[in-house]
Amino acid sequence: MASPNGGDDFESSLLSFEKLDRASPDLWPEQLPGVAEFAASFKNPITNSPPKWMAELESEDIEMLKELGSLTTANLMEKVKGLQNLAYQLGLEECK
Repeated sequence: MASPNGGDDFESSLLSFEKLDRASPDLWPEQLPGVAEFAASFKNPITNSPPKWMAELESEDIEMLKELGSLTTANLMEKVKGLQNLAYQLGLEECK
């Protein structure tokens, strides 16, 4: 049977005094492509021009975004379920 002090020695042998910093590429891998650009677009909110991703939207797309943004969580979930059902029905029709 091991002595009570033996357990302390074992635990202390498992300790690591290695210094981990954010410069390590193994611990903090490169960001996903496009994330840095997206994050940078929000650092300077005072601009006259719309973000690059919004420049490609048509007025119908913007209206749809506004509509979806005004929905409650429950209504948004209902809308998503409706789109899923529509996609399922479309898949069934394409199989025929």
